[in-house]
Amino acid sequence: MEWKLFAHLRDVADGQSVSVDIEGDATVETALDALLASRPALAEEVLDENEELADHIRVLVDGEDPFAAADGLATAVDEETELALFPPVSGG
Repeated sequence: MEWKLFAHLRDVADGQSVSVDIEGDATVETALDALLASRPALAEEVLDENEELADHIRVLVDGEDPFAAADGLATAVDEETELALFPPVSGG
């Protein structure tokens, strides 16, 4: 499974995408755990002080917000699922 990373998260992870291995009944949460295990520096950027996904980080699952369109971090994923992480973006 591949995570696409945007803005400064690319720099932190040393690349615009990161492949992770998942098994069986994977969810967005287990895929995120795999990403953070492979790129520990990202944890500081995407997790809050309670080790939960920070409010300002956006996750997309196959182009959709899993918190609006599915079950949030419990959304089921498989090897074909496209995941993306976005930090806050500003500008005009």
